[in-house]
Amino acid sequence: MTSQNFKDCINACLSSVTACQHCATECLKEDDIKMLSLCIAITRECALVCSANAQLLAIGGDNAMMLCGECATICEVCAKECEQNSDLEYCSQCARECNKCAEECRSLMEVHIA
Repeated sequence: MTSQNFKDCINACLSSVTACQHCATECLKEDDIKMLSLCIAITRECALVCSANAQLLAIGGDNAMMLCGECATICEVCAKECEQNSDLEYCSQCARECNKCAEECRSLMEVHIA
């Protein structure tokens, strides 16, 4: 496995963190926050997991891959939720970044197993 594989995944995770945090912040500014409460909760959780995964990958130790599967899963859940609010640009952006992060995590896991 090359360090580029890790870098691509780390960058995708960090982009997801940024998009999730932005999405949650913007959702809180909407008039109907209750309608967006699940989106806010999921994006906050996703940002935490993506951040932890990026940090663990950056260390590059024996347990570097420990969170990749969980990160991919929560990113997929987050993307699905945000896609339901695709009329909001920040939700659309979050969904795109989360889908990309999930792809990178799954790809890194495949390379690691091979």
